[in-house]
Amino acid sequence: MATFKPKNILITGAAGFIASHVANRLVRNYPDYNIVVLDKLDYCSNLKNLNPSSSSPNFKFVKGDIASADLVNYVLITENIDTIMHFAAQTHVDNSFGNSFEFTKNNIYGTHVLLEACKVTGQIKRFIHVSTDEVYGETDEDAVVGNHEASQLLPTNPYSATKAGAEMLVMAYGRSYGLPVITTRGNNVYGPNQFPEKLIPKFILLAMKGKSLPIHGDGSNVRSYLFCEDVAEAFEVILHKGEVGHVYNIGTKKERRVVDVAKDICKLFNVNPENSIQFVENRPFNDQRYFLDDQKLKNLGWFERTTWEEGLKKTMEWYTSNPGWWGDVSGALLPHPRMLMMPGGIERQTEKNESKKTDIFTASKATGMLVPSTKSIQKPAFKFLIYGKTGWIGGLLGKLCEKQGIPYEYGRGRLEDRSQLVSDILTVHPTHVFNAAGVTGRPNVDWCESHKTETIRTNVAGTLTLADVCREHNILLINYATGCIFEYDAAHPEGSGVGFKEEDTPNFTGSFYSKTKAMVEELVKEYDNVCTLRVRMPISSDLSNPRNFITKISRYNKVVNIPNSMTILDELLPISIEMAKRNLRGIWNFTNPGVVSHNEILEMYKKYINPEFKWTNFTLEEQAKVIIAPRSNNELDASKLKKEFPEMLSIKESLIKYVFEPNGKNQA
Repeated sequence: MATFKPKNILITGAAGFIASHVANRLVRNYPDYNIVVLDKLDYCSNLKNLNPSSSSPNFKFVKGDIASADLVNYVLITENIDTIMHFAAQTHVDNSFGNSFEFTKNNIYGTHVLLEACKVTGQIKRFIHVSTDEVYGETDEDAVVGNHEASQLLPTNPYSATKAGAEMLVMAYGRSYGLPVITTRGNNVYGPNQFPEKLIPKFILLAMKGKSLPIHGDGSNVRSYLFCEDVAEAFEVILHKGEVGHVYNIGTKKERRVVDVAKDICKLFNVNPENSIQFVENRPFNDQRYFLDDQKLKNLGWFERTTWEEGLKKTMEWYTSNPGWWGDVSGALLPHPRMLMMPGGIERQTEKNESKKTDIFTASKATGMLVPSTKSIQKPAFKFLIYGKTGWIGGLLGKLCEKQGIPYEYGRGRLEDRSQLVSDILTVHPTHVFNAAGVTGRPNVDWCESHKTETIRTNVAGTLTLADVCREHNILLINYATGCIFEYDAAHPEGSGVGFKEEDTPNFTGSFYSKTKAMVEELVKEYDNVCTLRVRMPISSDLSNPRNFITKISRYNKVVNIPNSMTILDELLPISIEMAKRNLRGIWNFTNPGVVSHNEILEMYKKYINPEFKWTNFTLEEQAKVIIAPRSNNELDASKLKKEFPEMLSIKESLIKYVFEPNGKNQA
């Protein structure tokens, strides 16, 4: 049997439970494979699930919806994708009884978009479609042989019906267009990182809280459970050894009643099942049993490695060690949850401003059912929440959003007040958050020397709180930081052209402002949802703004003359918005390439703005006599930013194009 070797794999829904384990496994085991993840970050997804892969060079995350044909085609082409592993789906049966149209949209239409993109691009060598054992419907209670891959599909709930419908599309595209498709149908999976709407994590979290475990009906329903790492290995085997056009069951012969699962969890927590188990109203329809014949997959060399006892213990230990992984999941822990995709549901009761998400449904007076509206509502691709409304950069960001047609709102909460930040996010529902707030001094950084607690409160505590809240809500934070945390040293001497790189350790502690900025940068590195932009000596075309570096030095009686890296906001702020759209993360030296000295800037000022302008230089020693805190002077290496945005101009070219030439024309 020939072994298939992919090059560039697209995994949909990989911020979710099963797919994240598959993605992390492939990234870890196959460094020569490029793994691209596409996920819209729905309520049951979490970027933290991909933490093991986030820093790997063969991993890339794209935030987006598989229902967007333009996006899917773009990703397939630009990433040269040859293999798709399609996990993205709505999967919780309880939710499908309340909002089945969302399941049709995600599970059928989304799959159709992917298949059509594969047909159009003509470059896919494997399309692995992830389905479920529930498409077979109920297995007879006395059956000794499980459903095999050729068994009839008889789904019994809206969720499994949409998965069966998606399978039909996959099969049709395989036969009609020759797409190299493989389908998998799996038993229940459990383990770390699973959203707690599912049985096992729900019971574990409830047991941790000392609450009762709700069981639908009498608990006699039988299910088969596989540990997540075993399932990830199954997909690894199917990827390399699976035959095109075939279906593979991923299952286990070891079955358990739901009530026995609850008892085993009670045992782990040393609680009495009789006091802890609560029997509640059953689902509208609850299949009694799913039973699979998994011999075909075993013939490829896969087998279950993890015992039930071992897997359950590992899962319990993970949840007890990571109780806040999913944030507030109280809605998921109810006996009959209706989660985030449910219009007007439990998790939406406090989100009164989200009318756009519910406008796509109308209530039929005749039936009381939710039906799709004939009027389509186009949700904006981006919506920004900006902190720092009264600040220079924050104000410019708002104007840029208006110019680009990007919906935005300014945050009302104070950065150090977590509850206010959460309220802002629940009200605005941003796709990205921009932090342009902070204390730089009034009028300069000398103020921070005598107001240290206020500086810490905003620059350190506030920034960290915002990063943490954004991470909890799976939102990328663009954080405007500073490059004034370095000073020229022996390894980076003035005039050498050797700049400090993103990974270098800050070495400037002359001002308390810089201390706080270096401190928070070191801490915020631990947040995988933050893009830190090191701004230096910002300059804009608005020469009337007193915060503009050119405006400042043109008004000084004397100036030092030292080459420095600087940031031309007219050019780089739009780049920061593009960085948000690309979901870029980590630390970036956010300056134009190269350096420019005070004298060189003032020479340009004299040439373009005021031919009569004159100035006097003084030394750093003389400057130190008229300021309280020393100032940072350095060159930052901007090659990382230049590589991402090759059109970016050098500092001197950018000064002329964006600042002096426009102002020179205005003067004329």
